[in-house]
Amino acid sequence: MNKLLPLFFLFISFADFDVKQHQFIARQGQISFFSYTSVENIEAKNNQVLSILDIDKKEIAVSMLMRAFVFKKDLMYEHFNESYIESDIYPKANFVGKIIDFDASKKEMQTKIIRGKLTIHGITKEIDIKTTIENIDTNYVLTGNFDVLVKDFQIKIPPVLSSNIAKTISIKFRFQYLPYEE
Repeated sequence: MNKLLPLFFLFISFADFDVKQHQFIARQGQISFFSYTSVENIEAKNNQVLSILDIDKKEIAVSMLMRAFVFKKDLMYEHFNESYIESDIYPKANFVGKIIDFDASKKEMQTKIIRGKLTIHGITKEIDIKTTIENIDTNYVLTGNFDVLVKDFQIKIPPVLSSNIAKTISIKFRFQYLPYEE
């Protein structure tokens, strides 16, 4: 049941994202982030990210629960969810985008830009993400990384802690898609 709930919410969130045979799903995509500081580096991983890829429309949708991030220290997890991301108020992050100049007929690796809207902490920003796309036995693997500015998503950091949190957060992702089956 717990695995079906995020899938249900993704389809509600992206109701116009009609799933058909030219679509692929990644049920356990991976997203990690890294924040360098002079005091202590902060990193976390989320292996429960759901994504749908439509190769005909060249569209992608991603949804993840913020509480699914795993940290090395419990206190980091607590601060991230309660003080910064406010996961009780903003439980999910979403991305909806379009792959620019993507050619699904090519079997070799392609590096493309995905242009879309990223929503974190209730704030939506347009971003471009450089992405590597591999077509492996008619399945797709998308990988890439990008940076976000903490201030762009109105994440409040107390002045006394501002030196402990980087202003720019590096995000990496990897989605391994399989054909979507109803």
